[in-house]
Amino acid sequence: MSMPDWLIELTTWAGGNRWMIWVFVILLATAALDLTQRLVIRSLVRRAHRTSNLWDDTVLWALVGPIGLIIWVLGITIAAEAIGRYADTDAALFGYVESLRKAGVIGALGWFALRLTRAVEGRLIERVRTVSLSPEEGPDRSTVEAIGKLLRATVLIGVGLVLLQTLGFSISGVLAFGGIGGIAIGFAARDMLANFFGGIMLHLDRPMAVGEWVRSPDREIEGTVEHISWRITRLRTFDQRPLYVPNSIFSNIIVENPSRMTHRRIYETIGVRYDDIAVVSSIANDVRAMLDKHEQIDSDATLIVNFTQYNASSLDLMIYCLTRETRWAAYHAVKEEIMLRIGDIVRSHGAEIAYPTSTLHVATLPQPGGEPAEADDQSNAAHWQRGVKHGQGRGRHGEAEGEGGE
Repeated sequence: MSMPDWLIELTTWAGGNRWMIWVFVILLATAALDLTQRLVIRSLVRRAHRTSNLWDDTVLWALVGPIGLIIWVLGITIAAEAIGRYADTDAALFGYVESLRKAGVIGALGWFALRLTRAVEGRLIERVRTVSLSPEEGPDRSTVEAIGKLLRATVLIGVGLVLLQTLGFSISGVLAFGGIGGIAIGFAARDMLANFFGGIMLHLDRPMAVGEWVRSPDREIEGTVEHISWRITRLRTFDQRPLYVPNSIFSNIIVENPSRMTHRRIYETIGVRYDDIAVVSSIANDVRAMLDKHEQIDSDATLIVNFTQYNASSLDLMIYCLTRETRWAAYHAVKEEIMLRIGDIVRSHGAEIAYPTSTLHVATLPQPGGEPAEADDQSNAAHWQRGVKHGQGRGRHGEAEGEGGE
């Protein structure tokens, strides 16, 4: 049986163009292998979603791009070697195929490492948000982001150095230049380096975290932390303005973090009238008992209810206690309830809350030409009577002198 004409023509043509057949076959096999790995990884991802372990999803997600890149780098470089072997060419480019293959594989591995660190960072941040870990219980979001950035920078530097060595560059010269250049950069960018190391200290010491309310008594700095970078920290003030603070400043000021308080304080002075002095002790005892039983008051902490001062218009009771509620709005709701209960206790004893008053004692004056309508005491009435008699005597004497003069 004779061969088909098209096959005879293909064989005759391939005699001098076998490299095209090899390139076609290699690229076809590469495409098939890439399609196969995509289907396999997609199947593994579906199975990983059914498990409770999140880390298998992370690794598979990081593999999706880099493994395909490795397959195509290997396929293309093998095809390039086939061209160099079977094609009649002296191009110098084919002499770098091996170096380019290594560089491609190294780049793919570096890409995998970058995707893996970013995926792990995202998982840890999600875990911190879901579990609500405090800085003392585990890593906070700022620390996770800082470690992720540091790992990615390390991967980039390492991959860059390995690529330079693979492509034939001298790493020792690069490192020597980096040492000399580092000294020059250190003098030229002192503020930037100060902010950089300030950011490192913020991530290591963790005086604040994203979402916490911080303030400084030394500077006009107060707000909620939104982002901590290597150079600056972004806060959001209570009037919703962004505030950008260089990290080096936090190394030289006192930072107060009210978000990490364990209690909030109620410190008030309640005054009752002087007329209620007989029930002051009973009021203090009842208020103390009410606070001791209140579910939002920490009775194990300092709790003081005492009569402390004779004020100008009141008898003052000092009330000092600590609430378990630390959220701002909820704390004020608890404080409102407690203050209203104190008012009820004062009223239950027949007492009243004092307010600034003045007592004016007015002596009763007499009616013209008659007796006083009301005399506060006998001495005022007697003094009035003596004054009337003395005035009448002086009047008669004056009339006699007047008549004599005429």
